[in-house]
Amino acid sequence: MKIRSTIAALVVAGVAIQADARTEQCEPTTEKEIVSLFDGWNAALATGQPDKVVARYAPTSILLPTVSNVPRLTPESRRDYFEMFLKSKPQGVIDSRLIQLGCNSAIDAGIYTFTFGDGRRVQARFTYTYGWDGKQWLITSHYSSAMPEPVKQ
Repeated sequence: MKIRSTIAALVVAGVAIQADARTEQCEPTTEKEIVSLFDGWNAALATGQPDKVVARYAPTSILLPTVSNVPRLTPESRRDYFEMFLKSKPQGVIDSRLIQLGCNSAIDAGIYTFTFGDGRRVQARFTYTYGWDGKQWLITSHYSSAMPEPVKQ
């Protein structure tokens, strides 16, 4: 009898766990909202304050930046990168993008061009992934790489 009640308890617990997994609440979002996340990140760049940029990243996010070969895995390493990057006064403009929406996640990928304070311009590929942390959308991964030189034929 004790074995049956133990099995019954495990079955009930298993059903409860499955029910919780199926009832995950998805934060509704739109492409317009995801577009605004990049705009907010770009506005944070314009402040020249690394902490305002870093605050847009989830604590466990990864940054694979355009002008560094070092993956940035901590808030401190991301701050270090942005301290250097912001000295050049960057501002980005999206040239083309594709946004994909998921449950508590979104992907924004495409091509952007950065213009720097000295007038230099760099076109790069980008991918931002965003996650809903229960309160706000944060960058969970950010990849950016300068466009390669065209292959001469």
